[in-house]
Amino acid sequence: MIREAHISDVPQMAAIINDCAERGLMLHRSLSDFYDSLRNFRVYVEGDAVLGVAGLRIMWANLAEVYALAVAPDTRGKGIGRKLVADCVQQAEQLGIRKLFALTYEQAFFERCGFGVCDRQHLPLKVWSECVRCAKHDACDEIAMQYVLEHVPDLAPPISAAEETAGYDVPVTIRRTEG
Repeated sequence: MIREAHISDVPQMAAIINDCAERGLMLHRSLSDFYDSLRNFRVYVEGDAVLGVAGLRIMWANLAEVYALAVAPDTRGKGIGRKLVADCVQQAEQLGIRKLFALTYEQAFFERCGFGVCDRQHLPLKVWSECVRCAKHDACDEIAMQYVLEHVPDLAPPISAAEETAGYDVPVTIRRTEG
């Protein structure tokens, strides 16, 4: 069964996602990250066991990201990931969001879910806000993929040139030592 994530699910969600991160498939996420964005997440559960997790992050009026998609190691290949992606698509449709995207190393999986490869340069800069935490941010090799809900009208207000090219201020703490 797929449902909204609960606070009590966070330790299991973190274990599943961080297992995938250890294999280089996604970023590590702290417990704090999960608590901060818990409402973005849905989980696939059997009984009390969380077997899969996926996040849907709204980026703009017509764009959302499927992210942090992961399945417990012993249940991979059983369709749980595909069900979670379908749930994200359904959520986007209910919200009136026309396009979903994912940054992934699993191109074939997302193609089976109806996504196609897209030019990452056409994604807004806001998409890359997490990249500063990634060790590969200077040489990213993730594949950008998108899914378009053709029947959902594109009602997004236009993005101004200033918004499209705006950079991000990244706070840096420097410890000065006397000596």
